[in-house]
Amino acid sequence: MKKWILALALLSFWPVMGWGAKRPSGEYRVMTCNIRITGLEADAPYPERVWENRRDLCVKTIKNLHPDFFCLQEVIYDSYSWFMDKFGKEYYSFGFVGPEMDPWTEGYHFIGKNVIFFKKSRFEWVSSGSYWLSETPTIAGSMSWGTTRARHCNWVRIRDKKTGKEFRLVNTHLDHKSDPARREQIRMIVEECDQYSDGMPQVLCGDFNAGVGSAPIRYIRSSGNWKEMYEDIHGPGEAGRTAHGFLGDAKGPGRRIDFIFYKGPVKTLDARIVKDHEGNIFPSDHFFLVADFRIL
Repeated sequence: MKKWILALALLSFWPVMGWGAKRPSGEYRVMTCNIRITGLEADAPYPERVWENRRDLCVKTIKNLHPDFFCLQEVIYDSYSWFMDKFGKEYYSFGFVGPEMDPWTEGYHFIGKNVIFFKKSRFEWVSSGSYWLSETPTIAGSMSWGTTRARHCNWVRIRDKKTGKEFRLVNTHLDHKSDPARREQIRMIVEECDQYSDGMPQVLCGDFNAGVGSAPIRYIRSSGNWKEMYEDIHGPGEAGRTAHGFLGDAKGPGRRIDFIFYKGPVKTLDARIVKDHEGNIFPSDHFFLVADFRIL
């Protein structure tokens, strides 16, 4: 009887143990998290949506999963400052500060940044870059193809200090209204990634504002052997809504628009949609995505 009770106890704790902090050498955990622009007038009447009321849960949700790196979308000054205060000692960050930032230092001016965080203890910073998803990619804030917002892509190339293996992390956020713009934006990202050899592992995270059957997602699947980590584990098809408008599953059926794609010598080990919340407080209006993988 005691052995049976112990077995049940171990099984009940398996999900927590499986997503703990310890991972073998050469295995990594990645998250993609649209944390929502802060300070929006539309959110002000709803206390549960206000950044100051959900920022602790946002950080807690990420920290509980102990990612080796995580990609954020919709970061502006106050949220970046909060994340640097909570993660800056343990993680490098790239993609917010620099000449590519918009000229305003307060408020939201339609440019939310896609910031990449990665662990200082595990990785060396090899190189990094940023470009705008437009016909003039070196001009900050430039727009093309009828995009509603200026959109951009950040990337880092890092080296595992223990194994010596290098790989790229790429983080983006495609336009939320124009499908023609999304098609051109993803084409541009795929072509940029194609500069690297097939042996270079690359992981592409982001909010694609497009479902599994959309033209932009079909394009990336057909270009350069890209695969998607959640689908590796759970199979193809619609997994359900990730942009839930602070309602969680109560929002009802919808599309998954957040993805973790990869190419090169990578094997997915596990993946899930993170639906953590405390009462009616959610970390964001998006569910986050987390995946474990190995570089082969």
